[in-house]
Amino acid sequence: MNRVATLIVGLGVLLALGQALQQPKEIKLFNGKDLTGWKFFLADPNVKPEQVWQVDAENGILICKGEPLGYIYTEKDYTNYILKLEWRWAPDKKPGNSGVLLRVHGEHKIWPRSVEAQLLYTNSGDFWLIDGAPLETDPEYVDKNATRHRWRKKSVERPVPEWNEYEIIVRGDKVTLKVNGEVVNEGTGAEVVPGKIALQSEGGEIHFRNIRLIPLD
Repeated sequence: MNRVATLIVGLGVLLALGQALQQPKEIKLFNGKDLTGWKFFLADPNVKPEQVWQVDAENGILICKGEPLGYIYTEKDYTNYILKLEWRWAPDKKPGNSGVLLRVHGEHKIWPRSVEAQLLYTNSGDFWLIDGAPLETDPEYVDKNATRHRWRKKSVERPVPEWNEYEIIVRGDKVTLKVNGEVVNEGTGAEVVPGKIALQSEGGEIHFRNIRLIPLD
């Protein structure tokens, strides 16, 4: 190989290395063994968190019993990111309600200011705007009986007890929801503020796994 060819190959290797270094690194928000990196808020302060949230370390699954109302939230704040997670409703139990709360900020309460990516059974992909959180969506999909509720454009949720995947893209004032690889909802005009990511306990046993985040800052 002559010097010119060697130089070209070397430059190619350096370019590929530079591109790899620029790729944002995926962060595991749930390590599959315990709840390191998470905090709790429950409506009933007399209930211990471990009575609601448990970890099946053998299978890397986070189990939420669904009662009482409350949520777990990340210790760290995030502003722009791609959040991916899998969920299913508990086998042999009646499915219920839950949700992923985005850019949670302000007072911890039931429920804190945030944009909710809905997980209510057969309704995954809906938006709920909590405590005045703004988001503009297609007017055709605004719930006329509750304007802070925004319907998904299609339903692609798998039946119980199969696993489903959420991919939630939060970038600037835009939020996009993908369920099982398909875009089902999106909106603009969200508050661009750092905030927690939270998982709701809201009735019905729900399981989570493979919770990870790619920062977009």
